[in-house]
Amino acid sequence: MTAVPQPLPDVLERARAEERQRALRALLMRPLMDARHPAFVLVRRHQGALREWLAAETGWHLQVESGFARLYKRPAEHRDATRGAALGSGSQTTAFSRRRYALLCLILADLERGDQQITLARLGAGLIQAAADPALEAAGLRFRLDHQDERRDLVATVRLLLEYGVLARIAGDEEAFVRDHAGSDALYDINRRMLAALLVSVRGPSLVEMEGPSPGFEQRLQALTEAFVPDTQEGRNRALRHTLTARLLDDPVVYWDELPDDARQYLTSQRVAITRRIAEATDLVPEARAEGIAMVDPGPGLSDQSLPSEGTEGHVTLLIAAHLAAAPEGTRFTLDTLAEQVARWRPQYRGYWRRSALTTGSERALARQAVEQLRRLRLVAIATDDRILPLPALARFAVEPARTPQGRTLEEAASAS
Repeated sequence: MTAVPQPLPDVLERARAEERQRALRALLMRPLMDARHPAFVLVRRHQGALREWLAAETGWHLQVESGFARLYKRPAEHRDATRGAALGSGSQTTAFSRRRYALLCLILADLERGDQQITLARLGAGLIQAAADPALEAAGLRFRLDHQDERRDLVATVRLLLEYGVLARIAGDEEAFVRDHAGSDALYDINRRMLAALLVSVRGPSLVEMEGPSPGFEQRLQALTEAFVPDTQEGRNRALRHTLTARLLDDPVVYWDELPDDARQYLTSQRVAITRRIAEATDLVPEARAEGIAMVDPGPGLSDQSLPSEGTEGHVTLLIAAHLAAAPEGTRFTLDTLAEQVARWRPQYRGYWRRSALTTGSERALARQAVEQLRRLRLVAIATDDRILPLPALARFAVEPARTPQGRTLEEAASAS
Protein backbone atom coordinates (compact mmCIF):
# COMPACT_ATOMS: atom_id res chain seq x y z
CA MET A 1 0.00 0.00 0.00
CA THR A 2 1.39 3.39 -0.99
CA ALA A 3 1.75 5.87 1.89
CA VAL A 4 -0.29 9.04 1.51
CA PRO A 5 2.09 12.01 1.40
CA GLN A 6 1.49 14.59 4.09
CA PRO A 7 0.76 18.19 3.13
CA LEU A 8 3.92 20.30 3.02
CA PRO A 9 2.64 22.88 5.60
CA ASP A 10 2.11 20.07 8.15
CA VAL A 11 5.60 18.71 7.57
CA LEU A 12 7.14 22.17 7.94
CA GLU A 13 5.16 22.93 11.10
CA ARG A 14 6.23 19.64 12.67
CA ALA A 15 9.84 20.41 11.79
CA ARG A 16 9.53 23.87 13.38
CA ALA A 17 7.97 22.35 16.50
CA GLU A 18 10.86 19.88 16.80
CA GLU A 19 13.36 22.72 16.41
CA ARG A 20 11.62 24.70 19.15
CA GLN A 21 11.77 21.65 21.42
CA ARG A 22 15.49 21.24 20.78
CA ALA A 23 16.09 24.94 21.40
CA LEU A 24 14.13 24.97 24.67
CA ARG A 25 15.80 21.79 25.92
CA ALA A 26 19.21 23.31 25.17
CA LEU A 27 18.31 26.51 27.03
CA LEU A 28 17.15 24.55 30.07
CA MET A 29 20.50 22.78 30.14
CA ARG A 30 22.54 25.88 29.31
CA PRO A 31 20.70 29.03 30.49
CA LEU A 32 23.73 31.18 29.60
CA MET A 33 24.54 30.10 26.05
CA ASP A 34 27.14 31.71 23.85
CA ALA A 35 27.31 31.55 20.07
CA ARG A 36 29.59 28.49 20.16
CA HIS A 37 26.73 26.27 21.34
CA PRO A 38 25.28 24.01 18.60
CA ALA A 39 21.70 25.00 19.50
CA PHE A 40 22.33 28.75 19.48
CA VAL A 41 21.17 29.09 15.86
CA LEU A 42 17.85 27.42 16.76
CA VAL A 43 17.39 29.66 19.80
CA ARG A 44 17.86 32.77 17.66
CA ARG A 45 15.54 31.42 14.97
CA HIS A 46 12.69 30.65 17.38
CA GLN A 47 13.33 33.30 20.02
CA GLY A 48 9.88 34.89 19.64
CA ALA A 49 7.95 31.67 20.28
CA LEU A 50 10.33 30.62 23.05
CA ARG A 51 10.10 33.98 24.78
CA GLU A 52 6.31 33.92 24.63
CA TRP A 53 6.02 30.37 26.01
CA LEU A 54 8.51 30.94 28.81
CA ALA A 55 6.87 34.18 29.89
CA ALA A 56 3.40 32.61 29.92
CA GLU A 57 4.27 29.31 31.60
CA THR A 58 7.23 30.03 33.88
CA GLY A 59 7.57 33.80 34.19
CA TRP A 60 11.19 33.50 33.00
CA HIS A 61 12.62 36.11 30.65
CA LEU A 62 14.67 35.15 27.59
CA GLN A 63 17.30 37.57 26.26
CA VAL A 64 18.80 36.80 22.85
CA GLU A 65 21.61 38.84 21.32
CA SER A 66 23.98 38.30 18.42
CA GLY A 67 26.62 36.62 20.57
CA PHE A 68 24.67 34.87 23.31
CA ALA A 69 21.30 33.87 24.77
CA ARG A 70 20.36 34.19 28.42
CA LEU A 71 17.43 32.42 30.05
CA TYR A 72 16.81 34.18 33.36
CA LYS A 73 15.71 31.20 35.40
CA ARG A 74 14.73 31.82 39.00
CA PRO A 75 14.96 28.89 41.42
CA ALA A 76 11.66 27.74 42.91
CA GLU A 77 13.43 26.49 46.04
CA HIS A 78 16.21 28.66 47.47
CA ARG A 79 17.38 26.04 49.97
CA ASP A 80 18.22 23.43 47.35
CA ALA A 81 21.99 22.97 47.56
CA THR A 82 22.26 20.09 45.07
CA ARG A 83 22.87 22.13 41.92
CA GLY A 84 25.93 24.16 42.66
CA ALA A 85 28.63 25.12 40.20
CA ALA A 86 31.09 22.36 39.35
CA LEU A 87 34.02 21.66 37.07
CA GLY A 88 34.81 18.41 35.29
CA SER A 89 32.50 15.53 34.48
CA GLY A 90 31.68 12.07 35.77
CA SER A 91 33.84 10.86 38.64
CA GLN A 92 36.17 13.83 38.08
CA THR A 93 33.50 16.42 38.91
CA THR A 94 34.57 18.91 41.58
CA ALA A 95 31.83 20.96 43.22
CA PHE A 96 32.45 24.56 44.17
CA SER A 97 33.10 25.19 47.85
CA ARG A 98 31.82 28.22 49.76
CA ARG A 99 35.32 29.66 49.49
CA ARG A 100 35.32 29.39 45.70
CA TYR A 101 31.90 31.01 45.52
CA ALA A 102 33.21 33.93 47.57
CA LEU A 103 36.26 34.25 45.31
CA LEU A 104 34.00 34.11 42.24
CA CYS A 105 31.92 37.03 43.51
CA LEU A 106 35.04 39.08 44.21
CA ILE A 107 36.43 38.29 40.74
CA LEU A 108 33.17 39.34 39.07
CA ALA A 109 33.29 42.65 40.94
CA ASP A 110 36.88 43.14 39.79
CA LEU A 111 36.00 42.32 36.18
CA GLU A 112 33.16 44.81 36.24
CA ARG A 113 35.59 47.61 37.09
CA GLY A 114 38.45 46.47 34.84
CA ASP A 115 39.51 46.98 31.25
CA GLN A 116 38.70 44.85 28.21
CA GLN A 117 41.55 42.45 29.00
CA ILE A 118 42.97 41.09 32.21
CA THR A 119 45.69 38.67 33.30
CA LEU A 120 45.49 35.81 35.77
CA ALA A 121 48.13 37.45 37.97
CA ARG A 122 46.12 40.68 37.98
CA LEU A 123 43.02 38.75 39.06
CA GLY A 124 45.03 37.17 41.87
CA ALA A 125 46.32 40.55 43.03
CA GLY A 126 42.78 41.92 42.99
CA LEU A 127 41.58 39.01 45.11
CA ILE A 128 44.33 39.61 47.68
CA GLN A 129 43.31 43.24 47.94
CA ALA A 130 39.57 42.49 48.13
CA ALA A 131 40.01 39.70 50.70
CA ALA A 132 41.86 42.14 52.99
CA ASP A 133 38.52 43.80 53.74
CA PRO A 134 38.03 43.58 57.54
CA ALA A 135 34.48 42.26 57.15
CA LEU A 136 35.67 39.40 54.94
CA GLU A 137 38.58 38.63 57.23
CA ALA A 138 36.19 38.53 60.17
CA ALA A 139 34.04 36.05 58.22
CA GLY A 140 37.08 33.79 57.79
CA LEU A 141 38.02 34.53 54.17
CA ARG A 142 41.73 34.81 53.55
CA PHE A 143 43.50 34.67 50.23
CA ARG A 144 47.14 34.70 49.20
CA LEU A 145 49.00 33.30 46.21
CA ASP A 146 51.61 31.59 48.35
CA HIS A 147 50.11 28.07 48.25
CA GLN A 148 49.06 25.88 45.34
CA ASP A 149 45.62 25.26 46.90
CA GLU A 150 44.87 28.98 46.84
CA ARG A 151 46.09 29.34 43.26
CA ARG A 152 43.99 26.31 42.31
CA ASP A 153 40.91 27.98 43.78
CA LEU A 154 41.62 31.05 41.66
CA VAL A 155 42.11 28.94 38.53
CA ALA A 156 38.87 27.02 39.19
CA THR A 157 36.83 30.23 39.25
CA VAL A 158 38.53 31.46 36.08
CA ARG A 159 37.85 28.19 34.29
CA LEU A 160 34.19 28.41 35.23
CA LEU A 161 34.04 31.87 33.61
CA LEU A 162 35.87 30.47 30.57
CA GLU A 163 33.23 27.75 30.31
CA TYR A 164 30.43 30.33 30.50
CA GLY A 165 32.09 32.50 27.84
CA VAL A 166 32.56 35.47 30.17
CA LEU A 167 36.33 35.15 29.66
CA ALA A 168 38.18 34.04 26.53
CA ARG A 169 41.78 32.89 26.84
CA ILE A 170 44.20 34.74 24.54
CA ALA A 171 47.50 33.31 25.77
CA GLY A 172 49.00 31.46 28.70
CA ASP A 173 48.34 28.34 30.77
CA GLU A 174 46.46 28.14 34.09
CA GLU A 175 48.17 24.92 35.19
CA ALA A 176 51.58 26.51 34.79
CA PHE A 177 50.36 29.38 36.98
CA VAL A 178 49.28 26.90 39.66
CA ARG A 179 52.74 25.33 39.66
CA ASP A 180 54.69 28.61 39.50
CA HIS A 181 52.75 31.85 39.67
CA ALA A 182 55.89 33.97 39.62
CA GLY A 183 57.04 32.73 36.22
CA SER A 184 53.71 32.05 34.47
CA ASP A 185 50.61 34.01 33.56
CA ALA A 186 47.58 34.00 31.25
CA LEU A 187 45.76 36.75 29.33
CA TYR A 188 41.98 36.93 28.81
CA ASP A 189 39.45 38.99 26.90
CA ILE A 190 36.38 40.01 28.92
CA ASN A 191 32.93 39.63 27.33
CA ARG A 192 31.14 42.43 29.13
CA ARG A 193 27.70 41.63 27.74
CA MET A 194 27.83 38.09 29.12
CA LEU A 195 29.34 39.37 32.36
CA ALA A 196 26.32 41.64 32.80
CA ALA A 197 23.95 38.76 32.02
CA LEU A 198 25.33 36.48 34.76
CA LEU A 199 23.25 37.86 37.60
CA VAL A 200 19.62 36.69 37.76
CA SER A 201 17.56 38.92 40.02
CA VAL A 202 14.34 40.88 39.99
CA ARG A 203 16.00 43.89 41.61
CA GLY A 204 19.55 45.08 42.09
CA PRO A 205 21.41 43.71 45.12
CA SER A 206 22.22 47.25 46.27
CA LEU A 207 18.48 47.90 46.71
CA VAL A 208 17.90 44.97 49.04
CA GLU A 209 19.52 46.69 52.02
CA MET A 210 16.87 49.41 51.71
CA GLU A 211 14.10 46.92 52.54
CA GLY A 212 14.74 47.00 56.27
CA PRO A 213 17.33 47.02 59.03
CA SER A 214 20.01 44.32 58.65
CA PRO A 215 18.11 41.68 56.66
CA GLY A 216 19.49 38.15 56.95
CA PHE A 217 20.81 36.01 54.11
CA GLU A 218 17.49 34.24 53.46
CA GLN A 219 15.63 37.55 53.39
CA ARG A 220 18.14 39.10 50.99
CA LEU A 221 18.00 36.09 48.70
CA GLN A 222 14.20 36.13 48.69
CA ALA A 223 14.15 39.85 47.95
CA LEU A 224 16.52 39.41 45.01
CA THR A 225 14.26 36.94 43.21
CA GLU A 226 10.75 37.61 44.48
CA ALA A 227 8.46 38.79 41.70
CA PHE A 228 5.44 41.04 42.18
CA VAL A 229 2.17 39.10 42.45
CA PRO A 230 -1.10 41.02 41.95
CA ASP A 231 -3.50 40.61 44.84
CA THR A 232 -6.16 38.99 42.68
CA GLN A 233 -7.21 35.40 42.17
CA GLU A 234 -5.93 35.50 38.60
CA GLY A 235 -2.59 36.91 39.70
CA ARG A 236 -2.18 34.28 42.43
CA ASN A 237 -3.09 31.48 40.03
CA ARG A 238 -0.61 32.77 37.47
CA ALA A 239 2.14 32.82 40.12
CA LEU A 240 1.27 29.25 41.15
CA ARG A 241 1.37 28.10 37.51
CA HIS A 242 4.75 29.74 37.02
CA THR A 243 6.20 28.19 40.17
CA LEU A 244 4.85 24.70 39.52
CA THR A 245 5.87 24.65 35.87
CA ALA A 246 9.35 25.85 36.81
CA ARG A 247 9.66 23.10 39.42
CA LEU A 248 8.47 20.40 37.03
CA LEU A 249 11.03 21.57 34.49
CA ASP A 250 13.87 21.93 36.99
CA ASP A 251 13.34 19.28 39.67
CA PRO A 252 13.77 15.54 39.05
CA VAL A 253 10.64 14.88 41.16
CA VAL A 254 7.99 17.13 42.71
CA TYR A 255 6.49 15.46 45.78
CA TRP A 256 2.96 16.36 46.84
CA ASP A 257 3.78 16.55 50.54
CA GLU A 258 6.48 19.20 50.03
CA LEU A 259 4.11 21.65 48.33
CA PRO A 260 2.19 24.35 50.20
CA ASP A 261 -1.55 23.75 50.43
CA ASP A 262 -2.47 26.28 47.74
CA ALA A 263 0.12 24.92 45.29
CA ARG A 264 -0.96 21.33 45.96
CA GLN A 265 -4.61 22.17 45.34
CA TYR A 266 -3.81 24.08 42.16
CA LEU A 267 -1.59 21.30 40.78
CA THR A 268 -4.25 18.71 41.60
CA SER A 269 -6.82 20.55 39.48
CA GLN A 270 -4.45 21.69 36.70
CA ARG A 271 -2.04 18.74 36.53
CA VAL A 272 -3.16 17.48 33.13
CA ALA A 273 -3.05 20.92 31.49
CA ILE A 274 0.33 21.89 32.98
CA THR A 275 2.06 18.60 32.19
CA ARG A 276 0.58 18.55 28.66
CA ARG A 277 1.98 22.00 27.88
CA ILE A 278 5.41 20.99 29.24
CA ALA A 279 5.34 17.75 27.20
CA GLU A 280 4.46 19.61 24.01
CA ALA A 281 7.22 22.16 24.53
CA THR A 282 10.02 19.83 25.65
CA ASP A 283 9.08 16.24 24.67
CA LEU A 284 9.22 15.23 28.33
CA VAL A 285 6.76 12.54 29.45
CA PRO A 286 4.71 13.11 32.64
CA GLU A 287 4.79 10.35 35.22
CA ALA A 288 2.22 10.85 37.97
CA ARG A 289 2.26 8.69 41.09
CA ALA A 290 0.50 8.83 44.43
CA GLU A 291 3.55 10.56 45.95
CA GLY A 292 4.28 13.13 43.25
CA ILE A 293 5.00 13.96 39.62
CA ALA A 294 8.11 13.66 37.50
CA MET A 295 8.67 14.83 33.93
CA VAL A 296 10.69 11.97 32.49
CA ASP A 297 13.06 12.40 29.56
CA PRO A 298 12.73 9.36 27.23
CA GLY A 299 16.15 10.11 25.75
CA PRO A 300 19.42 11.58 27.00
CA GLY A 301 20.27 15.25 27.02
CA LEU A 302 18.01 17.01 29.52
CA SER A 303 19.72 16.16 32.78
CA ASP A 304 23.14 16.78 34.24
CA GLN A 305 22.67 13.69 36.42
CA SER A 306 22.03 10.19 35.10
CA LEU A 307 21.17 6.88 36.69
CA PRO A 308 22.23 4.32 35.69
CA SER A 309 25.57 5.67 34.54
CA GLU A 310 28.86 4.14 33.47
CA GLY A 311 31.94 3.42 35.54
CA THR A 312 32.54 2.15 39.04
CA GLU A 313 30.75 5.07 40.70
CA GLY A 314 27.70 4.59 38.49
CA HIS A 315 27.56 0.88 39.28
CA VAL A 316 27.91 1.43 43.03
CA THR A 317 25.21 4.12 42.93
CA LEU A 318 22.80 1.75 41.17
CA LEU A 319 23.58 -1.04 43.63
CA ILE A 320 22.95 1.26 46.60
CA ALA A 321 19.72 2.56 45.02
CA ALA A 322 18.42 -1.01 44.66
CA HIS A 323 19.60 -1.86 48.18
CA LEU A 324 17.78 1.12 49.71
CA ALA A 325 14.63 0.51 47.66
CA ALA A 326 14.41 -3.15 48.70
CA ALA A 327 14.85 -2.52 52.43
CA PRO A 328 11.82 -2.69 54.76
CA GLU A 329 10.18 0.63 55.55
CA GLY A 330 11.73 2.33 58.56
CA THR A 331 15.17 0.77 58.08
CA ARG A 332 17.85 3.10 59.39
CA PHE A 333 20.66 3.86 56.96
CA THR A 334 23.88 5.69 57.67
CA LEU A 335 26.93 6.33 55.55
CA ASP A 336 28.84 3.79 57.64
CA THR A 337 26.30 1.00 57.04
CA LEU A 338 26.27 1.71 53.30
CA ALA A 339 30.08 1.73 53.20
CA GLU A 340 30.05 -1.68 54.89
CA GLN A 341 27.62 -2.91 52.24
CA VAL A 342 29.91 -1.64 49.45
CA ALA A 343 32.77 -3.58 51.07
CA ARG A 344 30.62 -6.73 51.02
CA TRP A 345 29.94 -6.25 47.31
CA ARG A 346 33.62 -5.82 46.47
CA PRO A 347 34.50 -9.55 46.04
CA GLN A 348 31.44 -10.11 43.86
CA TYR A 349 32.12 -7.21 41.48
CA ARG A 350 35.90 -6.94 41.61
CA GLY A 351 36.09 -7.88 37.93
CA TYR A 352 34.02 -4.82 36.99
CA TRP A 353 35.34 -2.11 39.31
CA ARG A 354 38.48 -0.10 38.76
CA ARG A 355 41.55 -1.10 40.73
CA SER A 356 41.49 1.80 43.21
CA ALA A 357 37.95 0.80 44.27
CA LEU A 358 39.21 -2.63 45.34
CA THR A 359 41.43 -1.32 48.12
CA THR A 360 40.29 -1.41 51.72
CA GLY A 361 39.04 2.02 52.80
CA SER A 362 37.73 3.12 49.39
CA GLU A 363 34.20 1.99 50.22
CA ARG A 364 33.35 5.07 52.27
CA ALA A 365 34.20 7.50 49.45
CA LEU A 366 32.20 5.38 46.99
CA ALA A 367 29.20 5.29 49.34
CA ARG A 368 29.38 9.04 49.97
CA GLN A 369 29.48 9.81 46.25
CA ALA A 370 26.55 7.46 45.58
CA VAL A 371 24.43 9.04 48.31
CA GLU A 372 25.17 12.52 46.98
CA GLN A 373 24.16 11.42 43.48
CA LEU A 374 20.88 10.00 44.79
CA ARG A 375 20.25 13.16 46.80
CA ARG A 376 20.69 15.34 43.71
CA LEU A 377 18.15 13.15 41.91
CA ARG A 378 15.64 13.59 44.78
CA LEU A 379 15.74 9.85 45.49
CA VAL A 380 17.03 10.15 49.06
CA ALA A 381 17.11 12.86 51.69
CA ILE A 382 19.58 13.50 54.50
CA ALA A 383 18.00 13.96 57.93
CA THR A 384 19.33 16.35 60.55
CA ASP A 385 20.98 13.41 62.35
CA ASP A 386 22.73 12.42 59.07
CA ARG A 387 20.42 9.46 58.50
CA ILE A 388 19.82 8.61 54.84
CA LEU A 389 16.10 8.49 54.11
CA PRO A 390 14.82 6.80 50.92
CA LEU A 391 12.23 8.90 49.09
CA PRO A 392 9.24 7.38 47.23
CA ALA A 393 10.67 7.75 43.72
CA LEU A 394 13.51 5.40 44.69
CA ALA A 395 11.02 2.52 44.38
CA ARG A 396 11.52 2.49 40.60
CA PHE A 397 15.01 1.06 41.26
CA ALA A 398 13.81 -1.87 43.33
CA VAL A 399 14.94 -5.16 41.78
CA GLU A 400 12.59 -8.13 41.72
CA PRO A 401 14.20 -11.52 42.39
CA ALA A 402 14.84 -13.68 39.33
CA ARG A 403 12.09 -16.24 38.72
CA THR A 404 11.64 -19.46 36.76
CA PRO A 405 9.03 -19.71 33.96
CA GLN A 406 6.73 -21.24 36.59
CA GLY A 407 6.92 -18.06 38.68
CA ARG A 408 9.07 -19.39 41.52
CA THR A 409 12.21 -17.67 42.75
CA LEU A 410 15.51 -19.36 42.10
CA GLU A 411 15.83 -20.18 45.81
CA GLU A 412 12.36 -21.78 45.85
CA ALA A 413 13.15 -23.79 42.75
CA ALA A 414 16.48 -24.96 44.20
CA SER A 415 14.89 -26.08 47.47
CA ALA A 416 12.15 -27.97 45.63
CA SER A 417 14.57 -29.92 43.45
